[in-house]
Amino acid sequence: MTAFAITAADVHDAAAVLHGVAVRTPLLEYAPLNAAVGRRVLVKFEGAQHTGSFKFRGAYNRLARIASADRAAGVVAWSSGNHAQGVAAAAKRLGMPATIVMPSDAPTIKAANTRALGADIVFYDRATESREDIARNLCAAHGAILVPSYDDPFVMAGQGTIGLEILEQALALDARLGQLLVCCGGGGLAAGIATAVRDANAGAAIAIHAVEPLAYDDTARSLVSGRRETVPAGARSICDALMAPAPGMLTFPINHALLAGGLTVTDDQVRDAMRYAFAVMKLVIEPGGAVALAAALNGLAPAGDGDLALVISGSNVDPAAYAAILVG
Repeated sequence: MTAFAITAADVHDAAAVLHGVAVRTPLLEYAPLNAAVGRRVLVKFEGAQHTGSFKFRGAYNRLARIASADRAAGVVAWSSGNHAQGVAAAAKRLGMPATIVMPSDAPTIKAANTRALGADIVFYDRATESREDIARNLCAAHGAILVPSYDDPFVMAGQGTIGLEILEQALALDARLGQLLVCCGGGGLAAGIATAVRDANAGAAIAIHAVEPLAYDDTARSLVSGRRETVPAGARSICDALMAPAPGMLTFPINHALLAGGLTVTDDQVRDAMRYAFAVMKLVIEPGGAVALAAALNGLAPAGDGDLALVISGSNVDPAAYAAILVG
């Protein structure tokens, strides 16, 4: 039997670490959304989490495990913005310095928020420079600890606490979940949630689908081929948070074993979902956070029994870009 990077016990341990620190985000229901999708839909809104995305969960769970004697050297991470803010916020709470390697085209609001949380930023060019090389060189120079955005057991387990909350909250709402849609970049969120949900009696029959931007469909293709596929050079999407070039080495075996499949949405479908969320649900959603909602609104989830849950993973979007999307 394959040994995966995390187990359900790791997710429960992460929940204990995050208790009283992370926000227990709401599971929301909207009658108009139920009507539009044609079934009961429950929305896990991680925009209400610290820093406006789910990334705080995994970042704090990872940084909290660093021994006190090693914290002065700090941490280094690479991120387009949500993991950056999560790491910066966790480091601030734990009294650690943090340096973030960010692409020069990252949303301005994400860079500004990362700085406001006390982290230093090193910018790089996506097309010509390697974020991994820059980060590892910084770690070597300062003795800092690298905090990957998804390919880390503690990070995955932290994200998986969302799955535990969904099961508990759905039970309280007398829901019978049959499907769960989760956005996917490198696969850490999907792997953590799937590990937690599929282990539970109430979640064993839930079909979990990863949702990606069409141009970054590497996980969807990988789930079909059984090997880690990559994104073609030059791929573009408005979903900056989901632009991982390939599934993670640690995340993919879990997702391949536990996910029911992968779905893809176009950038136009994402824009429509963001407009719908604003007008009908009164929620601000960033592009990467809107893909699961887009899949639901466009009927992309395979027909199945039971209620549908989906994760809105974040709300960090530049005001100007958001306004342009809203006015269409």
